[in-house]
Amino acid sequence: MTKTILTVLAHPDDETFGLGGTLALYTRRGYDAYYLCATRGEAGAVDEEFMQGFKDIAALRTDELMRAAKILGLKDVFFLGYRDSGMNGSDDNKNPNAQVNYSIEETAGRVVKYIRELKPDIVITFDPIGGYKHPDHIHIQRATTLAFEKANDASFHPEAGAPFQPSALYYHVFPRGFIKWSVRLLLLFGKDPRKWGRNKDIDLTDLIADFPVHARLNVRSVASVKRAASEQHASQGGGQMRRGLMGFVFKLIGDRDEFMRAYPPVNGTFRVKRDLFDLS
Repeated sequence: MTKTILTVLAHPDDETFGLGGTLALYTRRGYDAYYLCATRGEAGAVDEEFMQGFKDIAALRTDELMRAAKILGLKDVFFLGYRDSGMNGSDDNKNPNAQVNYSIEETAGRVVKYIRELKPDIVITFDPIGGYKHPDHIHIQRATTLAFEKANDASFHPEAGAPFQPSALYYHVFPRGFIKWSVRLLLLFGKDPRKWGRNKDIDLTDLIADFPVHARLNVRSVASVKRAASEQHASQGGGQMRRGLMGFVFKLIGDRDEFMRAYPPVNGTFRVKRDLFDLS
């Protein structure tokens, strides 16, 4: 039977920029991979040149996602129907349909429907700080964790389908050296690491978290696939992913994806795995 991965994240491009290498690696091994996206990225900043032919940002970013998904080899993409909440303190936070304005349990109810329907062996989501502390990232991480924990509980959102228990839950984490080297190099080149990213709203100095790494995948063999998928997210700077200072950091750290295993729990000494499906 074909093994299945369900990735649950917040926005179009999260599936590629973060762990596109992992998804490409497994789909090329013949595994089924699905992406469950909480929003359509409505709050993302987009230059006018990218809007030609699209009625709004959501339509543009959905189109970018579907093209990237095809390159990565995803079997299907689903949306939870929330609106992008934007960063903390933004006007987008106030929109009644913003993801963060829904309870964790309500969102978990939507997520658990797909877990029970798709019956994945493995579920992947963000780390506990959502990678870079985006409120939607943290929200969907907590909701996915709850959905995973309750997926086999018939009393939890019984309308969402029959109980089912996936084999493992992983949190994608940034390589430990990536943030540290990025901060050092930005300072060396006279740039402010507290104002990083397309919108200068990410404080890299606040993201040096020491999450344990339980699985480390070498994705160098699919680097060209991830790059091609990233280029589809041009409105979010996908074409610049491997250029300039950050491109140097990527080359320095290497092509690898790292994961913390939330379930089954890891106790005592542990050998870092090279395959997410190695649960020994």
